[in-house]
Amino acid sequence: MQSDASLSWLALALTPGLASRLSARVLRRFDSPDGVFRATLPDLESCHLPAQVAKVIVKKESFKRAPARGLVIVSGMARGIDAIGHQGAMDANGRAIGVLGTGIDVCYPKENKKLYEKVLERGAIVSEFPLRTHPAPENFPIRNRIVAGMPLGVVVVEGAQYSGSLITARLAMEFGREVFGVPGNVTQPVSFAPNQLIKQGAKLATCAEDVIEELPTPIRAALVQAEKPEAEQRNLLAAAALNGSEKKLYELLSGRGAGAH
Repeated sequence: MQSDASLSWLALALTPGLASRLSARVLRRFDSPDGVFRATLPDLESCHLPAQVAKVIVKKESFKRAPARGLVIVSGMARGIDAIGHQGAMDANGRAIGVLGTGIDVCYPKENKKLYEKVLERGAIVSEFPLRTHPAPENFPIRNRIVAGMPLGVVVVEGAQYSGSLITARLAMEFGREVFGVPGNVTQPVSFAPNQLIKQGAKLATCAEDVIEELPTPIRAALVQAEKPEAEQRNLLAAAALNGSEKKLYELLSGRGAGAH
């Protein structure tokens, strides 16, 4: 099991039947999401959790749903959004590809050294530049061709009027890739690129679903299916978390109560 705290929080939130009231109860008892997932079945049942919910926690089933849905994050490993995107993929036990504007033996910027090593373990570091090539301004627009061409789509979060983000987006359009823009405050210079792209027809994106729904149908279907728990298990867990009157109302609404129609 991946022990990263961010992944444990996500797994806890994705546990079927564990509503906010029950989440607060187990967090008070076990101090942290990691503590919850280390607890034994008797310990969890002593918190008056529904039996099915306790079993799901002990089996750590929600960790299967917690990674970044099997998508691979591709970026230039730069400061800011690039690094945050890669770190998010690592926190979610996912995979990432870093495309460098240097040789693959040169980590730039240097503060990304730990992230560089993580990506190397659970993804790939690629470059078209020879070993020992150090960063130079002209390298990065060249590097952006690969960033734009590898993925199914490009999401632009920030970028000034003459930024590399716009170069990458233009290249992605030429390559027939989907382009997305995360809208920003119009008074901020770094919002120019995404806002301009949206004006030009890029898909406005405010959440992961906005990106997924534009992907090719077979890929979208696989991603959505991977995110859904089995319907029967979901219904059982939801019913188990209800008290007496809530359960009666649930059965009536679901058509299983006596005389329901």
